[in-house]
Parts: sequence; structure tokens; C-alpha cells
Amino acid sequence: MKPADVAVIGGGPGGMAAAIAAKRAGAKRVLILERDSDLGGILPQCIHDGFGTFIMRERLTGPEYADHYKYLVADSGVECLLNTTVLEIDEDRTILAVNPDEGMLTVKSQAVILAMGCRERTRFQLLIPGTRPAGVFTAGAVQRLVNIEGYLPGKRAVILGSGDIGLIMARRLKLEGVEVEGVYEILPQPSGLTRNVVQCLHDYDIPLYLEHTITMIHGKKRVEGVTVSRVDAGRKPIPGSQRFVSCDTVVLSVGLIPENELSEKIGIMMDPVTGGPLVDEWMETSNAGIFACGNVLNVYDLVDYVTYTGETAGQGAARYIKGQLPERHPVRVNAGPGIRLVVPQQVTPARVVDPFSLYLRVEEARSNVRIAVKSGDMIIARRRERAVKPPEMIRLIISPERLKEAAEGEGLLVELVDEGGAAR
Repeated sequence: MKPADVAVIGGGPGGMAAAIAAKRAGAKRVLILERDSDLGGILPQCIHDGFGTFIMRERLTGPEYADHYKYLVADSGVECLLNTTVLEIDEDRTILAVNPDEGMLTVKSQAVILAMGCRERTRFQLLIPGTRPAGVFTAGAVQRLVNIEGYLPGKRAVILGSGDIGLIMARRLKLEGVEVEGVYEILPQPSGLTRNVVQCLHDYDIPLYLEHTITMIHGKKRVEGVTVSRVDAGRKPIPGSQRFVSCDTVVLSVGLIPENELSEKIGIMMDPVTGGPLVDEWMETSNAGIFACGNVLNVYDLVDYVTYTGETAGQGAARYIKGQLPERHPVRVNAGPGIRLVVPQQVTPARVVDPFSLYLRVEEARSNVRIAVKSGDMIIARRRERAVKPPEMIRLIISPERLKEAAEGEGLLVELVDEGGAAR
């Protein structure tokens, strides 16, 4: 039995930030359990820049950002168990794990932070017809092959989906001499950040085909080509629009799924929209003493936001074990007109002592809008935006003073309002 004040499951950017924050907030024994051989999560294979633009005020590569927090973890005295896979968590926050050195081990923790990240959606979850040849990869797998292992996946690639990693790997493959035939996106707009569309596709003359998808994969031992088709408004292939594209590699960048098998096993309430746990202003889940942060909570577009949620969860866990969190009487935070999702999904005004963040995504691209957070007729926070897009997350800072002025018991409503009219 290994005791811990706070146990963090996952050593990616969210987990490291949570462990450091918990230690700084007064937790004495903080333990990170990481199934990989090193900390950093996905960051070591993300050799492109763009990390830390908010927190560091500069554009770092993934390994640079990870190293910064690895040094902080070491300096803060956080204990790390690497090559350690967590098998289950009990409701009393007892963790069962396994690693090559100690075999089965049990960690008894006063608070647990879930920071397991997310995984990629695969071909078989998309139900793409065709044979099963070699040469079909997820974008993250290709990224590891090229950037860590030093292998090229093929000579001519087709990329399905315009997620950020798919866009970045389109550029990376072209730089390494692979012919990138094109990026095919089933939606009428790209799924990745605008900066990645410009820097990875436009700047390298890589075609982007919107409202297209792969309807067949061809090949016996190796991919020989794919059939691509236009789709209608219902995302169904349009008969007669198909064409054959010769290639030996198919790269899938078709979305991420929060890794929540452990969360579901212990009955944590889940949000069907985000795919992650329902949390409050301290990132505490429906199970007392269990917190969540990063991409296990919701798939974020920026690592800075993952770090922010980790810091909040770490501070919340430290407050919990010291008995500094008042009893919860949460009110719901609702996604109103124009808003697809919002995190956290509930808040207890009496527990808010510092400004806290709301993270939200919109349903569709809009321009000249105002985002408003309301409690009844009272506006808690508002912000104007020249343009909003579904792939780009928005962070709103909520003042505790304004929140406590709101009527007790009334939920919060987040809505998108046209600057010249009412909310749609």
C-alpha cells in the first residue's frame, strides 16, 4: 500500500500542471502515475511550435513545453511512477495499478485527479468500407513514426479529416518528401485551427477538399488507393461524384475521444456532449474528492487551456484534503443559443474565491457577436468577438463578486448574441 495525499493519473501537460499546483497549494505527498516511459504525454512527438503562447508568451515546441513542466515537477518534489498502468479506482479513492518493477500495487489517496487525456478515433469506428491492407494509420501514429521513430509511412498519402494533427502531419510529410495528394473533410468547414489551415496547407500548396469523404479503401497487402466522394448536406455520398485516388498511405485525422473508461467504472456522471465528466468550478467530478482536467474532460485545442484546467484541479484537490472546500450546492451552467458546449457544467457560488474560467465552443462560425453569461436577467460576464468558429475554444473569466451577486439557486446561461439583435 502506497499512501498519497493527491494521486494524479496521467503525466501529460494537464497531469503535470495538476501535480505541481497541488504541491504548491499545500499537499505534501503528490504522486503521478504515468503508463509511458517518460512524462509529457503526446508533447514529445509534437515537434512543431505554437505551444505556450498564453502561459509562456512565446511559441515553444511540444518537447520544450514538456521539458519546462518536467523540471518543475522534479523541483517541486512530486513523486512519479512511470511505466505504470492504472487498472481501476475504487469509490474510496484507492487505486490499483501495475508496473514492471513492483508488479501489482495499491495507492491509497485522499484525492484523485483524472488526467488520462484522449485517444484517436479509428477507421473501424468510422465504418469505412474496403479491404484491410497495411498503410492505414491514425495521424498520431504517423506523427510518432516520423518524429520519434524516424520512419516514413509511405510515398503518396491521402489524409481524411482536417483535425489539427492531420493538418500538421500533411505539412510534415511533404517536408519529408512524401507526396500528399490532398486533405478530405466531410464537413463544409475545416475541423482544425485557422492558423494550421493557413500554415500547413495553403503555404505548402496542399489541396483541401471540403464536403468530401473516403467511401472505399482498395488494396490487398498494401493500400493501392481510395475512392473519394462528395457528400450532401446530410453527409451522405452523392452518387456519381466518386473518383479513384492512387495512394499507398491513408492518414486518419477524424477526431479524439476522451479516455474515460476508469471514470465510468466508478459511476462518475458524464456529459454526453463533451464525452468527459461533469465538473464544477474546481474541476471536481460528481464523486467527491475525484477531479478531472485536460483532454479527459474535454478535447481542447490549445495546450495552455489543458494546463489551466490542471492547475485548477490541483488547487481544488489540495483544498479538498485540507477541508477548505465548502459543501456543494451547485447550480447548472447551461449552453444556450449558439453554444455547443460549456465546461464546467455546474458551479457553487459559495465555493468560488478567485476568478474562474468557463471554456466553451460555438455551434457554427459567426462574426460580430457577443458572448453573454447570464443568471436570470442579470449579466455576469460578456465579451465581444469579431469571429467565432467551432474548432476554436473560447475562455471566459468569471468574477466571483459578480457571480455571488447573482440570485441563489438560479442556473447560469451562456449564449451567443448577434451584436445587432437577439440570440439565435
